[in-house]
Amino acid sequence: MTLKERDKKHLWHPLTQHKLHPDTIAIVKAKDCTLTDEDGNTYIDAIASWYTCMYGHCNAFVTDRVAAQMQQLDQVVFSGFTHEPAIKLSEALISILPENQNKLFFSDNGSTSVEIGIKMALQYHFNKGEKRNILLAFEDGFHGDTFGAMSVSSLSVYNGPFEEYFLDVKRIPTPNGENHNSILNLLEKLVLEHDIAGFVYEPLVQGAAAMKMHNADGLNQILKFCKDHHIITVADEVMTGFGKTGKNFASDYMDTKPDIICMSKALTAGLLPMAITSCSQPIYDAFYSDDMSKGLFHGHTYSANPLACTAALAGIELLKSEAIQQNIERISAAHQGFNERIKEHPKVKSTRQTGVIFALDLNIEMERYGDLRDKIFKFFMDNGVFLRPLGSTIYIQAPYVITESELEKVYQTIENALDIL
Repeated sequence: MTLKERDKKHLWHPLTQHKLHPDTIAIVKAKDCTLTDEDGNTYIDAIASWYTCMYGHCNAFVTDRVAAQMQQLDQVVFSGFTHEPAIKLSEALISILPENQNKLFFSDNGSTSVEIGIKMALQYHFNKGEKRNILLAFEDGFHGDTFGAMSVSSLSVYNGPFEEYFLDVKRIPTPNGENHNSILNLLEKLVLEHDIAGFVYEPLVQGAAAMKMHNADGLNQILKFCKDHHIITVADEVMTGFGKTGKNFASDYMDTKPDIICMSKALTAGLLPMAITSCSQPIYDAFYSDDMSKGLFHGHTYSANPLACTAALAGIELLKSEAIQQNIERISAAHQGFNERIKEHPKVKSTRQTGVIFALDLNIEMERYGDLRDKIFKFFMDNGVFLRPLGSTIYIQAPYVITESELEKVYQTIENALDIL
């Protein structure tokens, strides 16, 4: 039996309706930007396997470090213990985070990093004797699949059966450069009517909302409003973090920094699952008490796993390297060139870019998981490019090590796909 046949016996895949999509593609090898399946077909991974493997698959700089760490310390509980990989990672990560960040709390995936950020925001006020139980979030946001993260998300395709169990969340539009005054007026109204604890947001790019991008100055004004009204700001940088927007973090584009930052995906260079929720000193101080109950009672068995910490530390070294920084600039410039040649295509409705993230909207209506979307996805795969359309949006977020020829093949395949529509 092939791997794809054996897969069908027991496995339940994410974001999959198995009756409609019974088949999978069995990947047996990955290196740099290339995925190889069990039939020997190769694919350029143009979305870095959900924005994780930003330094390329099986990067020897990362894997060699982790292999050495496996011989020294593989796993130890992080409650009451510590270890050098976590300590070194904390020092390296704080050095590249926005300057107000000072404490790190470990977990195991992006959704839980947001869950912890929400808990920090709510308990911050609780510990100070204030009753604030309402959250703010952007329209069309997505923050994960656990209940707190779903609460602040608003994509019904993910949330439908669970919405009656959610936290109380008020939603505001994303700033587009023209509507920030109306958003601020709405915020003034909301703070008069509700006890708002925190604002959870994806800075500058809303990933699952088909790479919807918003205005940095407008976001900065929203963050300043929140600061002035003691609303804890929680930046979900799970997708945007570690260089994808052209800076280390999307929050670097705003003068007003978040109180809390959520990280995962590229954090460990795509090698191992891990997440971190960072916060400013004032957030941490609200939990620092002689009263045991004021502590943050959240924990994961594999928190700060030494192997994952080692992978993350290697990833940060790569991110800071001259070669990777030059590659980020090279890819961003290449996207700008592609934009010039594609933006006037009659089947392209709009284009947008932030750093290495490029997206175009087709001038065609289609369902997020409909037949036409599936047809486009199959065309990409048949032509050796792994791109995963979000409804009528095609986006690129390739590893930083993608070559010029590989990037050109991605661009050409997108152009060719327009001819089949």
